[in-house]
Amino acid sequence: MNHDRRDAGNRTERTNGSRRSTERTNDSRNTNTMHDDTPTDDGTESSDELRTDGGQPNDGEIKMVTAVVRPDKLGDVKQALAEVGAPSLTVTNVSGRGSQPAKKGQWRGEEYVVDLHQKVKIECVVADIPAEDVVDAIADAASTGEPGDGKIFVLPVESAHQVRTGETGQDAV
Repeated sequence: MNHDRRDAGNRTERTNGSRRSTERTNDSRNTNTMHDDTPTDDGTESSDELRTDGGQPNDGEIKMVTAVVRPDKLGDVKQALAEVGAPSLTVTNVSGRGSQPAKKGQWRGEEYVVDLHQKVKIECVVADIPAEDVVDAIADAASTGEPGDGKIFVLPVESAHQVRTGETGQDAV
């Protein structure tokens, strides 16, 4: 018989016979995920995440979401990523060109063309959050409706290694 109990610290405690697992949930996202630690045929434990869509995030794979957006939209994108549960990111200042038109300027009487525009590149690696949710959050936060809003790419990550702990795979993310 399974019993669920939520305490004041937003932790859900699920007891299944003598097994007990505790997980901190984020009520602001209104998601209730629980892990069922059950023994497998070979005696080891498997942790299956129960999701409302019946599947696992990213089909059990690690994904890197890379976005190139306007620098003034960085704060909005960071907030949107935190709201979907993906606060970890890497930001790099970059310059490039795409569909945004070149700008002409004048300095000390000389005319020049600026065809490389300043952007920020945001990289976010996710394993337990669907990459589509991260893409939607970035797209909504970075959109102005004008040329030069940016691009978003989703790439598979072959492996991940955390330097400090030595963890690998999804545990490293």
